[in-house]
Amino acid sequence: MGQTGVTIYQVAEAAGVSISTVSLALNHPDRVKPATRERIIDVAGELGYRPGATASERARKRVGRIAVLAPFSSYESYRARLIGILDTFGPDDVEIVVYDAPSAAQTSTPLLETLPVRGDVDGLLIMGVPLGEQGADRLQRWGPPTVLVDSAHPGFSSVTFDDEQAGYELTTHLLDRGHQRLAYLHEPQRAGGFVSAAMLRREGIQRALRTAGKGEFEELVLSDNHFDAAREFAAEFVTRADHPSAVIAHHDVLAAGFLAGLRAGGVAVPGTVAVAGFDDGPLAQGLALTTIRQQFADSGRRASEILRALIETGRHAPTRTLLLPELIIRETA
Repeated sequence: MGQTGVTIYQVAEAAGVSISTVSLALNHPDRVKPATRERIIDVAGELGYRPGATASERARKRVGRIAVLAPFSSYESYRARLIGILDTFGPDDVEIVVYDAPSAAQTSTPLLETLPVRGDVDGLLIMGVPLGEQGADRLQRWGPPTVLVDSAHPGFSSVTFDDEQAGYELTTHLLDRGHQRLAYLHEPQRAGGFVSAAMLRREGIQRALRTAGKGEFEELVLSDNHFDAAREFAAEFVTRADHPSAVIAHHDVLAAGFLAGLRAGGVAVPGTVAVAGFDDGPLAQGLALTTIRQQFADSGRRASEILRALIETGRHAPTRTLLLPELIIRETA
């Protein structure tokens, strides 16, 4: 049990470092040597240090500032989720502190263990980044109330999307359209140790094929996670004499790039190759793309309401919210 009213001075003294080093370790962990950072965070947790909030502020349980951490620069979908968060907290003049995290799929160390989040926040939303056990332990011991989006941990409330069922429904639709050879186009995943959305969707694709008792499946791994990589891949894809007749892309931007590459090569869509994606938004609508609709803004709103309740009521029993996919059939598949 942590002490009441522990100060940054006490943390610094116990850890044998300066006050400025403690501040850097909590707010800018990349600027502190790993061993020093680990010692400071461990000491802070043992003492029960909660930076930035006085006892009277904690007693009020009012939401004044929350932090949101997500791979915003890697995926457009997290910016859409942020809109839902702003819709929820904005009318109450809650300050939103945003942190950009690397994509879990594109880093060799995907698990979130050290949190570059200011101490003076009332709550934390972590989106799309898997939480490691060390990071989870620290949050539970001395972190603010926390809700996960697009990842899960037994110690925290979460809002997730049923990616496995989404892969199943999209594949079943393509099989019903007569496609026997399917492919899944996705970004590379550099590290193991966590279950990604791509892995869950692949399981759904394979389950649909097993259930139907027919069809073949091929993985197509891109060099990178962007439109141009998918378009360039399509140029090579069309030269293959015997290629799959339907391609499911990991998200709509990749589907759009692949579609552009096929059309540049004179390939009829969906006549020769069907193309489908995940997400659904203006891009998918403009391209008449068959896709899986995700409730991005709604997931942000739901996570925000859960976080608000955690902060204001002090309820800590984790809740699980699972959002279901919706198949949107258009012209490309």
